[in-house]
Amino acid sequence: MDFDLSKPQKLLKESAREFLTRQCKPEYVRVLMETETADDAALWKEMADQGWTGIIIPEEFGGLGLGPLEMAVVSEEMGRACLPGPFLATLFGAALIEKAGSQKQKTRYLEAIAAGELKATVAQLENEANWDIEAVKLKAERNNGNYQLSGSKLFVPDSEVADLLICVARNGDGHLLLPVERTAEGLEIKPMLSMDATRKLSEVVFREVSVADADLLGADGDASGALGRAMQVATVALSAEMVGGMQWVLDTTVEYAKTRQQFGRPIGSFQAIQHQCADMLLMTESARSAVYYAAWAVGEDAPGSSTAVSIAKAYCSDAFREVSNRGIQIHGGIGFTWEHDLHLYYKRSKASEVMFGDATFHRERIARAVVD
Repeated sequence: MDFDLSKPQKLLKESAREFLTRQCKPEYVRVLMETETADDAALWKEMADQGWTGIIIPEEFGGLGLGPLEMAVVSEEMGRACLPGPFLATLFGAALIEKAGSQKQKTRYLEAIAAGELKATVAQLENEANWDIEAVKLKAERNNGNYQLSGSKLFVPDSEVADLLICVARNGDGHLLLPVERTAEGLEIKPMLSMDATRKLSEVVFREVSVADADLLGADGDASGALGRAMQVATVALSAEMVGGMQWVLDTTVEYAKTRQQFGRPIGSFQAIQHQCADMLLMTESARSAVYYAAWAVGEDAPGSSTAVSIAKAYCSDAFREVSNRGIQIHGGIGFTWEHDLHLYYKRSKASEVMFGDATFHRERIARAVVD
């Protein structure tokens, strides 16, 4: 593989940074944090106009038809801007529909997502908050030719603005992917407290919610495989976001170290501070390399792509938290204040650390892959 981005990829990255620098300033992020949904319809439309909502959706369904590496490039800039809202949740839903949907379902859902007219999310986690599909206990029961859902899902991202919720359920020894519209009868959404206020989480309660056989995703019997492949795509996007967040913390901290004076000189001249910043740079660049390789591996369907994704997520989960910790240490007292933007990234680092599995979860996956 080429270890540098191509010219089109670099241009895509630059245009994403310019757009987000202009449209997603920290004060704007703070405003959306205080809302119930952290979503702005005007910004979503502008992102759709940029083609981002359909970045990995095939061209035949109105998307850009780009690969995971281009997706990672844009996601990195989103992480740098601490972009609020349902982009990641919708990306996960779109990837799942693309992997598991029929031609008719892809036309129905993916075209609307690419146009910015439909937002989606995936309801998977339950009481154990375990991202392993085998942890799914909610059953889909047959009832008069339809599937019926009764139970709840926890920590569902952006479900209050998602037009479509894809529920992962168990049926016998297998799993089903059931698309449910937010307005469906028997569906209730309850907001949950979360550390990262830029991404809202909810409990989704199903009370005898019916899904027709014809609407079922993954009708070919490989729902578990489709979910695993879609989760790889979403995990790469999240990891790339984390790299962008690390870069913001690093840049902000280095700039602060250049200007903050102690004992008559900048604190950046002290060796202890220099060592901290050097470690932050090492972690950020190492995370970027791991993420870009994972994105390439997923895009090329390379052998070991699943392991590459786990390596990237495990490293990013630890590195983003540690880079944020060191950023706060170097900033000192001001790093703890609400007025400074550093806490936005620290909170996102903690929330992103566990999303799609924390470092321990992915190290166990790597270990199992090595043993197998």
